[in-house]
Amino acid sequence: MSLSEIKQAAREAAYERRAAAHGRGLDGAAQERLIGELARYRGQVLAGFIPIRTEINPLPVMATMANDGPVGVPVIEAKGSPLAFHRWRPGCAMEPGLFGAAVPANGVEIIPQVVIVPLVAFDRKGGRLGYGGGFYDRTLEYLRMRGRVFAVGFAYAAQEAKELPLEPTDQPLDAIVTEQETLRF
Repeated sequence: MSLSEIKQAAREAAYERRAAAHGRGLDGAAQERLIGELARYRGQVLAGFIPIRTEINPLPVMATMANDGPVGVPVIEAKGSPLAFHRWRPGCAMEPGLFGAAVPANGVEIIPQVVIVPLVAFDRKGGRLGYGGGFYDRTLEYLRMRGRVFAVGFAYAAQEAKELPLEPTDQPLDAIVTEQETLRF
């Protein structure tokens, strides 16, 4: 079995675990924990994400953080490129972006110092398995070359995997927040 096939099998198992956790009322506890983890970053430029499918919802956290500083969401500009981040505020006008994810209609780009990272699966070493496009890996690598960035994965505890099939290009996370705990690396 190739690494690509192993990663796809790991994703499919994680999708099932995430779907089982989604809608069980776990988001609130995870959101409170994430707000606590991000408290020391208030006022810094933050990037979150608009949840799709069965992803955990960071929007209340992003709305709270928007009271103290700029918040953005990812925008895919081209396949194989790092993500851009456009300024977001609660209730701002949104429009469909590439791959169907909603993006702010204003198009005002920001460079985040803190990134809330969506994921499919994670491990206890800070490893992350995403959807397979490499967007966050390229983005975190790019941001880290520019300076210091804090990357925190946000997920349900059920998305934890004992081991992940990672590659050298996979960017590690600095922390992972779930409804049960905060892991720091």
